[in-house]
Amino acid sequence: MSEKPEPQESAASPAGSCCGVSACCGDNERAVHPDKTVEQAKTDAGCGCLDTRDNAGGLPIVVIGAGPVGLAAAAHLAERDLDFLVLEAGGTVGAAIGEWGHVRLFSPWRYDTDAAARRLLEPTGWSPPDPETLPTGAELVRDYLTPLARVPALAGRIRTGTRVVAVARHGVDVTRTVGRQDHPLLVRTVGPDGTVTDLAAHAVIDASGAWGRSNPLGHSGLPAPGEDQAVSYLTGPLPDVLGRDRARFAGKHALVVGMGHSAANTLLALAELAAAEPGTRITWAVRGTSVARLYGGGDADGLPARGALGTRLKAAVNDGEIDLVRGFTITGLTAPEGGPAAGPVQVTGRTLDGTRVLEADTVVAATGFRPDLDMLREVRVELDPAIEAPVRLAPLIDPNVHSCGTVPPHGERDLAHPEPGFYLAGAKSYGRAPTFLLATGYEQVRSIVAALAGDRQAADTIQLDLPQTGVCSTSPVTEDPLPGTSAEQSEGCGASCSTEPAEPVNAAAGQALPVVQAETEEGMARGFFG
Repeated sequence: MSEKPEPQESAASPAGSCCGVSACCGDNERAVHPDKTVEQAKTDAGCGCLDTRDNAGGLPIVVIGAGPVGLAAAAHLAERDLDFLVLEAGGTVGAAIGEWGHVRLFSPWRYDTDAAARRLLEPTGWSPPDPETLPTGAELVRDYLTPLARVPALAGRIRTGTRVVAVARHGVDVTRTVGRQDHPLLVRTVGPDGTVTDLAAHAVIDASGAWGRSNPLGHSGLPAPGEDQAVSYLTGPLPDVLGRDRARFAGKHALVVGMGHSAANTLLALAELAAAEPGTRITWAVRGTSVARLYGGGDADGLPARGALGTRLKAAVNDGEIDLVRGFTITGLTAPEGGPAAGPVQVTGRTLDGTRVLEADTVVAATGFRPDLDMLREVRVELDPAIEAPVRLAPLIDPNVHSCGTVPPHGERDLAHPEPGFYLAGAKSYGRAPTFLLATGYEQVRSIVAALAGDRQAADTIQLDLPQTGVCSTSPVTEDPLPGTSAEQSEGCGASCSTEPAEPVNAAAGQALPVVQAETEEGMARGFFG
């Protein structure tokens, strides 16, 4: 084994140690504190004693996903002259965003681009869009991600059509502890022709997002009986109602399920379609008994476009353009033999008044997403059992508390896992929490890359500028609940919305961090809308 350099000390580590471990990364690692194991010491310190030399061992840092956060990670790696490779499952960069390219983001351009990416783009003659304009998903790809992928520092280091199916340690499974760090990380990929390739990596940043893994329609986190047989009736959460998918909805009955901003976008598009296409009907089913949270704060919302969305949706419901069914918990779907050509699907649900059946020609499942964790079974990730986010991050983004509360800035220490050199970033790092914003992801990867480069001070100096978003107040909850329902049943903010959030602290620096409001959408494009 090649001799490794002395690790750099960090402000959080005792003198003469790395990450709380003496003789770091050698054959005789031992924890500085005798009551801790080596793994515990490294985990507590928030890093894994990586060899921080550029191109350590000749291996690249692999970034999974060529969306906004993945390419931001690549930009920061390029600025620090670290070797890297970006792997993208889709045929182009930003492929997932392209699937909802017709949707306009809530936040203006000034929150949608990364600083390192802009620095790489500017010498190429790229002109930044108007910082106050709201881009569509298609514009985000066309005017930002595509040019970014072509800059000299990134071109040639992005492989599209390459799906990552597993991350592991080369030659050892997840149970092996002794000598584990002597083995590089392994990234298993499947190419467009089905060829399986194993890539060795110095570190891995998984920014693959959660697109394509929708939450089921059924209750309790489980698919409803018959849901798999009704798949031909189901669309993704953001169909292009007025464009590509128009024929599927025109003159037919659509059922939209969900109470996030994805549902709101689709409902308003359907209302516009119904005005032009006779016979188009719209039903909106939600599990809660109040939709005040989605209606939002109107003019009080820090993202005006999002506030306007809720205002328009409320008017469409009140005017009878949309039939709102509240307190509807789906218990089963029954599709006729022969599929849509044979007739509508029956969606059975439990309500406060008993069982009810809704019939629809198409069902839009705007129920949010969950991350793909199967690909991580052979790396040592430490995830919150409820949120499925890194354990240090989960309390900061828990939707039980932060549905309209605050999410403090966070960086590499909050995202580190017991597996040294492995990180979740972007929407995937938020697990099932729907509070992610693009700017948050950019700051995550800036901090992670700084840590990988051995720049502990930069990694611990959290720099984040976000708009105030959401309205943290208990008052909207009582505006329209069904009679006899509790705040919990209403699914509003309830008592969990604190208007006086505690000020988070940067543990490494001992300094208070600014509190920022969090995006509260449940839509699947989490963060791309905000």
